[in-house]
This record gives sequence, C-alpha cells and structure tokens, in this order.
Amino acid sequence: MLALPVLVGLGLALWAYKEQAYSDSWRSALEQDIRRIDEQSPGKLGVYVKHLGDGKSLSHDADRFWYLGSAVKVPIAVAVLQSIDEGKHSIDEEMTLQATDKVDGSGDLVWQDEGVAYSLRSLLNEMLIESDNTAANMLIRLIGEDELNERTRKNMGGKGFERITDFTQVRRDVYGELHPDARDLDNIELVKLASAPFSKPRYEAVARVLNIPTSELKADSMEQAYERYYARNLNASTLESYGRLLVKLAQGDLLSESSRDLLFKDMKIDRYDAYRLEAGLPSEAAFIQKTGTQLERACHVGVIEPLAEKQADTIVIVACAEALDEDKEAGAAFEQVGKAITKALLGKAD
Repeated sequence: MLALPVLVGLGLALWAYKEQAYSDSWRSALEQDIRRIDEQSPGKLGVYVKHLGDGKSLSHDADRFWYLGSAVKVPIAVAVLQSIDEGKHSIDEEMTLQATDKVDGSGDLVWQDEGVAYSLRSLLNEMLIESDNTAANMLIRLIGEDELNERTRKNMGGKGFERITDFTQVRRDVYGELHPDARDLDNIELVKLASAPFSKPRYEAVARVLNIPTSELKADSMEQAYERYYARNLNASTLESYGRLLVKLAQGDLLSESSRDLLFKDMKIDRYDAYRLEAGLPSEAAFIQKTGTQLERACHVGVIEPLAEKQADTIVIVACAEALDEDKEAGAAFEQVGKAITKALLGKAD
C-alpha cells in the first residue's frame, strides 16, 4: 500500500501534468486559429494573449512595433490617475479648454467654447468612452509629455515602447511629411483641413493652406504621407509591452482601488457593444477595452474578467492590424480573433 506522502506527491504531479497539458493545448489551438485568421485576412495581424490563471501567453507577431492610434489613451489615463493617486492632482480638479487643445476626431469638445472648465473625471470619461482627442490633449497638457512618457515606459516594463505625442502633433507630423511648413499650422487650421474629404481633396487642401502648388509637396499622396509617419514608430509599442501594462493594471500594481474602478468603468466594463474583439466574446464576460483606428491601422486591447479572484479567469488581449481597411476588414478580423479566444479559453465553440 502506498504511503500518504507518495499518494500526495502523485496527485500533485498529475495536477501539474494536467495544468501543463491544458496550457499547451489552448496555446497550440489558439495559435493555429490566429495564424489561419491572419492568412485569410487582408493586411497583417498581430495578437498577444496572456492567461493570468496559468501564467502562459501567446504571441503572434507581437514583438514588433504596431501603431496604437487611440489605444494610447489607456496609458494616458493610467498616467493621469497615477498622478492623482500621488496627490499631485484631484479627480474633481478642473481644466479650462484652450484653443491649442482643439483637434479633429471623435467627440465634440473641439466644437466647445474656449474658457469652459471641465473636471478631470469628465475629461477621462470623454477620452475613453467617446475617444475624444481634444480631451486627450488636455490631459496630456496636465501632466506633460515627458512625465506621460516616463510613466508609460515604466508601466510597460521599460522596453518595446516609443514616444506618445499629443494628437495635434500627430496631425502636424503626418502633414509635415507632405511639406515641412505644415508642422507650423495652428490647431484651427488643422481642424479645418480635416473637413476636406480623404484623400485627394485633403492632399490638395494642404497645398492650398500652405499657399503652394501640389507639385511642391514632398509626398505623392496622403497615403504615402501616413506610411512615412508610421515608419517613425511614434505612438507605437510592441503588443507584448502593451500587454505588460494591462497585466499590471489587472493585478492592481498601477492604481489605487478607487482609480482602478473609475478606469474600468470608463473602459466599459459594464457594457457590451459587440464591436471588434467583443463581437466574438460572450456577452456575459466582463471586458475592459479600448480601440484605436487610423488610416489602414486598427487596434483593440482589453482584459477579460479583470476583477476575477486571484486573476484565475483573467485574460489580457492586445490585437492590432495594418495594411487593410481600418473599419470593416479590421473589425471582421478582430471578431474572428475574439471567437478563437472564446473557443480556446472560455470553453465555448462557435
């Protein structure tokens, strides 16, 4: 008859074997599905998944830089909330809208009167829920770009990250690829440029506002200007580095409980929009998330069950795509990724 210590040892060994087999199984199955989705989709797809329950991760082209778009608003929010937790600012502190904050994009703060005051709480909500670029500019102005980037680099583990700029600078850098003088355009001129349809009318509008013929522009098209901008890796990170930030966030290493709860609410933990990744996930799964979208670039990042006890069911997802239609095609690819994760990790087939 086997002694009790031997039986216990055998039991632990069997448990460890089953755990390892499960980890290898979900990663192998998910890797095959992600590879298939990438091959069948236009453009390129990158995916990083980490299961905090077993500590295992999957990386599909996740060690290279991807343009984040509005997905940078999560590290912006984390940096602002960290400054609040440290007592440098208050969540109810107010900022006054300035002309230099205004930039085109989602949200309606750009159309509001200068001099109106907004609390940090409302700006965080606008930036994350409505993806308001002007709100993001105001919050970056609050803490400064240097502090934002220093905190983000630390939060992402010190590597795999390039500088975050404000959203006005994104516009100036893109148009600056057409002509260096475009980097001096003021905010309102940039907002007016955005009203010109993409792409040739926008290209011609840049020449008009600079009072030069299109023959003097340094790129052949708006598309070429964007590609040159993307090649600089500004507002970009590896998916693995972004994943490290989300892991730390879920583990409670970055924010106080009150700041974490506010952030999770603004990241739609209590909503189901059936959009991109979420369209492939179960509607009952708690999911904090943020998307990013720009010309031929798209991202969707998030955490499934971020408040699960001991993170047993917590799953971090970072997905980005490029060289495809940033709306319809990217959305379809991300939905398929969500379905693959559901099948591999949540025990639900299509």
